[in-house]
Amino acid sequence: MEKAKVYFTDFRTPVGTSWTAKLQRLCIAAGIKNIDFDKKFVAIKMHFGELGNLSFLRPNYAKAIADLVKEQGGLPFLTDCNTLYPGSRKNALEHIECANINGFNSISTGCQIIIGDGLKGTDDVEVPVKNGEICKTAKIGRAVMDADIFISLAHFKGHETTGFGGAIKNIGMGCGSRAGKMEQHSSGKVVVNAEKCRGCRRCAKECGSDAITYVDNKAVIDKDICKGCGRCIGACGFDAIRNEQWDAGDLLDKKMAEYAQAVVQDRPCFHINMMMDISPNCDCHGENDAAILPNIGMAASFDAVALDQACVDLCQKAEPIKNSQLGDNLAKPDWHHHHDHFMDSNPNVHWKETLEHAEKIGMGTREYELITLK
Repeated sequence: MEKAKVYFTDFRTPVGTSWTAKLQRLCIAAGIKNIDFDKKFVAIKMHFGELGNLSFLRPNYAKAIADLVKEQGGLPFLTDCNTLYPGSRKNALEHIECANINGFNSISTGCQIIIGDGLKGTDDVEVPVKNGEICKTAKIGRAVMDADIFISLAHFKGHETTGFGGAIKNIGMGCGSRAGKMEQHSSGKVVVNAEKCRGCRRCAKECGSDAITYVDNKAVIDKDICKGCGRCIGACGFDAIRNEQWDAGDLLDKKMAEYAQAVVQDRPCFHINMMMDISPNCDCHGENDAAILPNIGMAASFDAVALDQACVDLCQKAEPIKNSQLGDNLAKPDWHHHHDHFMDSNPNVHWKETLEHAEKIGMGTREYELITLK
């Protein structure tokens, strides 16, 4: 497979030029206008941010993309699917209310919001996965699959379970219905090292299944209730919780790639990553920690695998921010340096498997040509 083209630009702009205008120029240079949008339904997949989180992408960026689509005669809508865990986005009514509170509405974005898997997260389509090794089919939100054209607009950041969140995670996990998210997360369950547990209860606050109780001030996880989502691992600051199944992280990454394959196969797609406010954890949290890396820029490509690989490489070259989770870890005298910003921020993560598996099943290539625009 020949190298994919990934277009990149930083956030430097002259007086009188906005970031949204620069984003539009990037997408045009990357070839978005080569897609036939005329009278086509266009799903723009993005994360609306959990209430309390302020690192999600602003709605202005969604409007920049929606305006480009409408200029070409397309019919855009913003979409995301409901969450597996109880939060402010667990059903369509709360999800849209959350989006509105965070600034997403038809005026600010220039298009409507449709929750991909319906009112209760049950409106999905079982899609065959081309070359799927683990998931032969994927449960994808119906509105996502009903669209003629798919655009991913992702906040590229760290992640407490998958290492980073970019295009593939935005697509694979984000477009899975509640049942689809459950399937991706169900590879393993977690166990507690009682000697390390401090009884701080942070894990219980993050658990979306009420699976964690306390005995003698030590966390105890009910495996019959646990969904294996791994949020408690990221919440624990004492490394007291880990995956019981050693390859659970690998399987999550691979399933996520296969779900992304189900979404993008057999229709026109375009992908954008915004490398800004690079928080250590997912925007699904009701808060966000300080960025671990400086704002790097924005990138776009027709190939989601090449795009994520390019963004990973750009992030690895960046200088860590000292007053951050990554910076604090690197400053510890006994820290085991992974020489990998994502693993040094969250040492239990896996991320390379996502890109390797996505390439293996034919979703795209990790080989890319980076074309830098001013």
